[in-house]
Amino acid sequence: MRTSNVYHAVDSHTEGMPTRVITGGVGVFPGHTMAERRAWFLANRDELRQLLMFEPRGHAAMSGAILQPPTRQDADWGVLYIEVSGCLPMCGHGTIGVATVLVETGMVEVTEPVTTIRLDTPAGLVVAEVAVADGRAERVTITNVPSFVERLDASVAVPGIGTVPYDLAFGGNFYAIVRLTELGIEFRADRSNQQELLDAGLAIMAAINAADEPVHPERTDIRGCHHVYLEAPGSTAAHSRHAMAIFPGWFDRSPCGTGTSARMAQLYARGELSLQQEFINESYIGSRFTGRLISETEVAGRQAVIPTITGRAWLTGTAQYFLDPSDPFPQGFLL
Repeated sequence: MRTSNVYHAVDSHTEGMPTRVITGGVGVFPGHTMAERRAWFLANRDELRQLLMFEPRGHAAMSGAILQPPTRQDADWGVLYIEVSGCLPMCGHGTIGVATVLVETGMVEVTEPVTTIRLDTPAGLVVAEVAVADGRAERVTITNVPSFVERLDASVAVPGIGTVPYDLAFGGNFYAIVRLTELGIEFRADRSNQQELLDAGLAIMAAINAADEPVHPERTDIRGCHHVYLEAPGSTAAHSRHAMAIFPGWFDRSPCGTGTSARMAQLYARGELSLQQEFINESYIGSRFTGRLISETEVAGRQAVIPTITGRAWLTGTAQYFLDPSDPFPQGFLL
């Protein structure tokens, strides 16, 4: 074995979406906050993300998280979220995966029936409450960062499609929410038109970013729309189905935690979802998160809400990843 670094990982999936949790081998990244560490990582170590997420070690829809010591005293662990598209400020399914890994590997002190883990993320403090029985994480409820609507009843000209009505909401990342009925595209149970859905989602996010790129009102480092929630016909404020198109070209397999948060913020702003009302969000593959808005708050003077998301994750394996100096793909590749 020829390598200068060995990266230790515990793999998991959250309702179908992978989270490769890097538990060792990376060291501590510079920065006084996790947002600063994220910026440093993107500028200086992005080849590590590519190595771990891209083929041949990962795949075109791979997702993961890198554990770090926290930068704040009220947190247990720091987390950087990595995936094929970049380094996210926040990731809901990834947080559920991280919390499950921390409990089931004994990396936090485990108490039953609930183990509370406070996570320092680039988007802010996120609290995970893990329901534990016989040492096993049965489900995780995360309290996410404040979520809010950026635009209601907006529209954008999309080449090849026309004028597309959309709402834009923030749940840790920005999400354009589009009704498939407005696009005239079917939501098929057999997913036989998935490329048509994906092409539409990518075209819409590109058009939004070109016309009016969203920027968080308090965080200029959080910007851009890289997710489009394609709402299925028949969706309601009690149970919504969707396909989540993600840059640069894949679907979320999970119901998407930050997307669920953004969707609830949108429904709340429209008067369709109340505080403490249960909301079921169903993914493209049929897996589900349960969401709930627990309180109101403000972000830069605008109305916002605090969401919780409940879901399940399962460990799928452990691994040690490394790079042979003769490997012709030192940063992996994507097809």
